[in-house]
Amino acid sequence: MAGSAAHGDDEVAVTHPYDGRAVGRTTWAKDDQVEAAVAAAAAVAAEAAALPAHVRATALDHVSRRIAERRQEIGELITAENGKPLKWALLEADRAVSVFRWAAEEARRFSGSLQRLDTDPGGTGRIAVVKRVPRGPVLGISPFNFPLNLVAHKIAPAIAVGAPIVLKPAPATPLTALLLGSILAETDLPAGMFSVLPIPNDRASALVTDPRLPIVSFTGSGPVGASIRRAAPDKHVTLELGGNAAVLVCSDYADLDWAASRIATFGTYQAGQSCIAVQRVFVHAGHDLLPRLTAAVNALVTGDPSDPKVDVGPMISEDAAKRVESWVDEAVAAGASVVTGGKRDGATYAPTILTGVPADAKVVAEEIFGPVLVVSEVPSDEAGFAAINNSAYGLQAGVFTHNLQTAFTAHRTLEVGGVIVGDVPSYRADQMPYGGVKGSGVGREGVASAMEDYTEPRVMVLTGVDL
Repeated sequence: MAGSAAHGDDEVAVTHPYDGRAVGRTTWAKDDQVEAAVAAAAAVAAEAAALPAHVRATALDHVSRRIAERRQEIGELITAENGKPLKWALLEADRAVSVFRWAAEEARRFSGSLQRLDTDPGGTGRIAVVKRVPRGPVLGISPFNFPLNLVAHKIAPAIAVGAPIVLKPAPATPLTALLLGSILAETDLPAGMFSVLPIPNDRASALVTDPRLPIVSFTGSGPVGASIRRAAPDKHVTLELGGNAAVLVCSDYADLDWAASRIATFGTYQAGQSCIAVQRVFVHAGHDLLPRLTAAVNALVTGDPSDPKVDVGPMISEDAAKRVESWVDEAVAAGASVVTGGKRDGATYAPTILTGVPADAKVVAEEIFGPVLVVSEVPSDEAGFAAINNSAYGLQAGVFTHNLQTAFTAHRTLEVGGVIVGDVPSYRADQMPYGGVKGSGVGREGVASAMEDYTEPRVMVLTGVDL
């Protein structure tokens, strides 16, 4: 915490979701340690905001380089505490390398703008200098499903703009965040600029309401996000709350094998525990997608996530898998058919395809957050767009089409934060705005977008300037 290692009294054992074995230990931060971290963030805020760009960028470059150097170690740690297959964990490490690299680049060009004011007679001889300044220290709250990359998306933009950050990782996956903290401690950033505080969720409310942390950046479930907004109405709050991501295979689309492969992979990657994992699949009634999709899903390898050949590992816990099991069983009782899968083994839930699911079933209407695909036919592209919009969520959507006009229609019509054309909704680049509408949250992540969110404009008007 506050740039140096500290330990609490209550030891926490972190266990592997696949087989329950202990993979590491840490401690919950004590109340006085939490207070010290918040106080240090508040005390260093002015110094952090005044740090030269090269200091911030150099620190971010160092973190990017060190993650790359420790890629295998970090990937194995992610797999151990999160349960995602090693190949996905290594890709997560690669993404974090990119996030910190982008943040370093953005820190170097975060320069503000000039505005001419002589557009009206009263502004003759005046020019405005507009720069963005940190709103203050940030509280970042990250989930378990990307224990490195979603931590990186909180911390890297904060350092880039010169804002101290207090990071609360998910209780199930604190080890990767702590490792990242140890890498940050290798930099020359001032003490208090960052802290990683493992605490139980029931102790987070005091941080959310603490006035010394005027920004809250939260990624997680909708009910928790809503409670944060109610608890901190005067704070600047960014919420990334997930969704029930949909994909439409349009009437003109011909490469059904490609579509099936992508949908199968990204409906089940991370065991479906991704905010933009494919959940709802809408396909034109004239397409023969289902047998191709079924074959692609059945070809996925399920098992020990440390095996490089495994595509789908366990969910974060057996309780999580039991919840998915109950939702699928409920859909089947309401008339749905299981095309493949539908079986649970401990914390592992088999990749599953459902058809004939009622529109009000939880596996359609809510975020399943598990490896379950619901396939439905639609009579037209327009009906597919309407079906995608028939949701309480709106994070991202995928549209498989070769038609440029259809792509623009989807972009105009779909009530989501992002439309991915020619692929599944599960694509995210670190430089683009990322976030949703409706129940999927408020604000945008992505390095540059988060930097803007963490800051506010400050204007200086110069008078008597000969332009």
